[in-house]
Amino acid sequence: MSFHDATVPAFLQILGSLSGLLAKAEAHCKAKNIQPDVLLNARLYPDMYPLTRQVQTVCDFAGKTCARLTGSEVPSTPDTEKSFEELQQRIAKTIDYVKSFKPAQFEGGDTREVTFPIGPSNTMTMKGQQYLVNFAFPNFYFHAATTHGILRHNGVEIGKRDFLGVR
Repeated sequence: MSFHDATVPAFLQILGSLSGLLAKAEAHCKAKNIQPDVLLNARLYPDMYPLTRQVQTVCDFAGKTCARLTGSEVPSTPDTEKSFEELQQRIAKTIDYVKSFKPAQFEGGDTREVTFPIGPSNTMTMKGQQYLVNFAFPNFYFHAATTHGILRHNGVEIGKRDFLGVR
């Protein structure tokens, strides 16, 4: 399996399922007459990111990881989304960006030195495969699962199949 094939399809699967989760959340708000901001600002615990930031972080890990692993310029993505529609647009842009990477761009990415921010003032460097497996994927899946958890906790009728993006 190529490094591209170990990376891009995993990101695309969960980004697609995230879009489906948000569609169900928006429909839930309409059906139950709930203001969207209630869900968009919901958290599992006070010191955790709200739903909006969870989605933004999932998108950041997908796009920025692909950039780092291919030695491409890491995109700057301001966190300005405040609605389901804006979050859906961010996911769609991230999907398009991730799809734009070709397998050849990932060649050597597993052994490439990847330096990335860890917190507001620190950086860390790892080999590409270590970065993907031990840092990027765990964070990507954590924030995706937390998005699912926030929505499920707030009554949106979703399950594991929705998280996995299988119907």
